[in-house]
Amino acid sequence: MNDVLMTLRTVVSLGAVLALLGLFVWALRRGSIRLSALAPKGTIAIETATSLGDRRQLAIVAVEGRRVLIGMTPTAISVITELGPKPESTGAVR
Repeated sequence: MNDVLMTLRTVVSLGAVLALLGLFVWALRRGSIRLSALAPKGTIAIETATSLGDRRQLAIVAVEGRRVLIGMTPTAISVITELGPKPESTGAVR
């Protein structure tokens, strides 16, 4: 009887660990969890990127204290304009 309970406890524990691992992978793929926040900050960071369709994107990139709007296609990356400093958020909702 004791062996059956021990085996059942082991199986339930393994199931719980696998369920938590599956939940973590699902959240990671969905984008709810970002591991890049744990990485050390470098001199280049993508602040935001927006898809324009057909494998084209606009992105705001911070490089050594400067902010640049770039356009990306499958064959080229172009600097569109240099942006000013990042606006401070006031917390007010409009």
